[in-house]
Amino acid sequence: MMEPSKRLQAVEESQTLVMTKKARELSEQGISVINLSIGEPDFDTPQFIKDAAIDAINKGHTHYPPVAGYLELRKIISQKFRDQNNLEYAPDQIVVSCGAKHSIMNVIMALLNPGDEVIIPSPFWVSYPAMVKLAEAKPVFLESNIDTDYKFNIEQLENAITPKTRIVLFSSPCNPSGSVFSKEELKAIADVIARHPDIIIVSDEIYEHLQYGQNHTSIGTFENVKDRVVTVNGLSKAYAMTGWRIGYIGAPKWIAQACEKLQGQFTSGANSIAQYAAMTAIGSPLDETIKMRNEFEIRRDVLFNGLRELPSFKPNYPKGAFYIFPDVSYYFNKSYNGQKIENAEDLCFYLLADAHVSLVSGAAFGNPECVRVSYAASTRDLNEAIRRMKISLAKLA
Repeated sequence: MMEPSKRLQAVEESQTLVMTKKARELSEQGISVINLSIGEPDFDTPQFIKDAAIDAINKGHTHYPPVAGYLELRKIISQKFRDQNNLEYAPDQIVVSCGAKHSIMNVIMALLNPGDEVIIPSPFWVSYPAMVKLAEAKPVFLESNIDTDYKFNIEQLENAITPKTRIVLFSSPCNPSGSVFSKEELKAIADVIARHPDIIIVSDEIYEHLQYGQNHTSIGTFENVKDRVVTVNGLSKAYAMTGWRIGYIGAPKWIAQACEKLQGQFTSGANSIAQYAAMTAIGSPLDETIKMRNEFEIRRDVLFNGLRELPSFKPNYPKGAFYIFPDVSYYFNKSYNGQKIENAEDLCFYLLADAHVSLVSGAAFGNPECVRVSYAASTRDLNEAIRRMKISLAKLA
């Protein structure tokens, strides 16, 4: 009997997409579902960016773009890195791809051989381990929990490094925890990696502009590792452009060339119209992004205060992104109407069925005692979700 490849069988379906799908199915049945499982801004793409795309269509920019992206866009990204991140990536060190996820996958496939190891702090974005497994390499996790603000310590990093370690991959701000590594913490990471010249740092900075009360620091700014850092970014979060599928890397030239070669066989270049929209987005002031960030900050506090009202929920107070990652282990082994809650996944399915609120199990992110709650929703929906969950949780005994 024919079946998918063993490579694919080693990878699980993204749990964030699973929960979003189930929430959508209930909504299609006419049920009022509050979806707090989704990982995208609920804002529309700013009009000036949409106008740039329409203009590009009218001007006939509808042909195959260069594999690495239009030179004009790569020059704008290069300037963005310089102005906003204090990073020096020339245009030929930049590759534009079909979203930051595609950018990371390019790097992983371009660098890893079977049996190589990739160090990934936990919690992590759901796709990181799957990407590593698709490359037939091994993810190595650095455990953390709410008591450490979901951050690993340097001793853990040092102990995890072996002769097979090829990449250290992390996001700051972090999806799912919203935790942010400080400049001092990033320097400590850089100092460890600097002693291991065969290790590449892949820094996912897609949430850089969604930070609260502090400025973003790129690990590539540290002199002792700057030649071994791949900086990943994109337009999905800061510009509410999830569907446009534009991501990019700044990388050592040899890595950029390898990613361009790989991309040439997989997708060719990213969407031409979206690239022209990206030129306008990245090349413009951050006024709309700042408005969106300020609204997210308000929502964070609304959700955090609401979650603290739920008995035995232990929410963290995130400094970035648009998620809270509470410890919900108190509810394990409780039940209602014959339905036993054995883990966070069971709790998520219970809340979806009983409260019609969609969350994602922390197991998908490496922390099975948690759930991820997105505040990419209106304050009205956030308050209503808290009200519903409070009623449903009270039924568990």
